[in-house]
Amino acid sequence: HPKLIAAIFPKLLKKYATVIICNSKATESNILYHIPALESRIKVIYNGINLQEYVVTNETSTLKAYGIDQTKPYVLFVGRITRQKGIIHLVNAIKYIDENTQIVLCAGAPDTKEIGLEMELAVNEIKKTRKNVIWIDKMLEKKQVIQLYSHATVFCCPSIYEPFGIINIEAMACNTAVVASAVGGIKEVVVDGETGILVPVEQQKEAPFEPVNPDKFAKDLANGVNKLINNKELRDSMGKKGRKRVEDHFDWVAIAKQTK
Repeated sequence: HPKLIAAIFPKLLKKYATVIICNSKATESNILYHIPALESRIKVIYNGINLQEYVVTNETSTLKAYGIDQTKPYVLFVGRITRQKGIIHLVNAIKYIDENTQIVLCAGAPDTKEIGLEMELAVNEIKKTRKNVIWIDKMLEKKQVIQLYSHATVFCCPSIYEPFGIINIEAMACNTAVVASAVGGIKEVVVDGETGILVPVEQQKEAPFEPVNPDKFAKDLANGVNKLINNKELRDSMGKKGRKRVEDHFDWVAIAKQTK
């Protein structure tokens, strides 16, 4: 409970912690909202990835295994099936996405049976009118996911709550332009108009922070995807700048130096 944390946690930290590391300014803001007394001890150090692993690959075995047509564009989602990750909103956006664009949903590990069933029903419904939706309903190994990132035309992150959003830097490291919701730490990762497109979303004030107008959010996600699908020059530029941004700010080497 926030009040209990606010009463006990600062005393424990004052006694035992010299520094509190937050993975984004958004996380820092959330903590200070509940426990303002911690301000002098907080330092923001972003999450990172190993850039020796996350590089573009020409390997396509995973695409072949799941029937992804390499001659056609695809928009990719990677993540768990949770309210937080907003995958249902991307599924609802599919009907507004260019019909020749494949939708690849690499999504497994549902939080609850209820959201797992909701996902299944939503995907099955859209498949009645659209044949190029590919749902990989499990969490793949890192090398397989890197293949998906590398060959994706656009990566989409529709999260409604995200302290950092590491999947965006994974996609950016593989030279893939990103369309993401403008929430939480994502706004510190994706540079709107430069490494991707940030989609504003008006949200409810309390958890689970669902969009006030979910259909508008779905349409806005689709508009962002369509814009990049139809502009190769723009998405190639964003892909290159995204990789450079990850190299400059989110490589584990750079992150480690900040923790000395």
